[in-house]
Amino acid sequence: MQSSPTSPVVLASGNAGKLREFSQVLAPLGLELLPQSQFDVPEVAETGLSFVENAIIKARAAAAHTGLPAIADDSGLEVDYLQGAPGIRSARYSGAGDAANNAKLLRALDGVPAEQRGARFQCVLVYMRHADDPTPLVCQASWEGRILDEAAGDGGFGYDPLFFVPDQGCSSAQLDPALKNRLSHRARAGAALYEALRARR
Repeated sequence: MQSSPTSPVVLASGNAGKLREFSQVLAPLGLELLPQSQFDVPEVAETGLSFVENAIIKARAAAAHTGLPAIADDSGLEVDYLQGAPGIRSARYSGAGDAANNAKLLRALDGVPAEQRGARFQCVLVYMRHADDPTPLVCQASWEGRILDEAAGDGGFGYDPLFFVPDQGCSSAQLDPALKNRLSHRARAGAALYEALRARR
């Protein structure tokens, strides 16, 4: 089923923060971004070995279930000292949610000096026109920083309280939401997807 980028598009996520961020980035295209929960799309096993594979798996499942074009992201945190972990397992690093994930990361980096705590958020966004789309749009972006010794700030979600943004002098969780939405890996990947979709019109 072919569909133009101005049609309703399902976001293969139930995360309200992601829905809000991507909706803002893609709003100028007139996209009506709808959460997959609105269509009772079942959760799909993220069996890929990379962010790209997992994003495609999620987008394909949402498109197949709804008959609509789908956007999916797979994102996570790569820590240099941990050879890129938690990586694609960022959301399920501890198996017990954001607070436990952050606590596990701090334990893994206990005693590691600041210069060895380099890290980056990665985001891969995939847009599929339909479940059998042979040429999905794939956009990737990263956001460089380092991991703090302790949490700072109460904004954002996930690893934001531990992710120090050097050019802002604070954690991601301490940034103004509007500024974060311009700087983040998701914002940058979203901007790339916006340009790719605009070029297709």
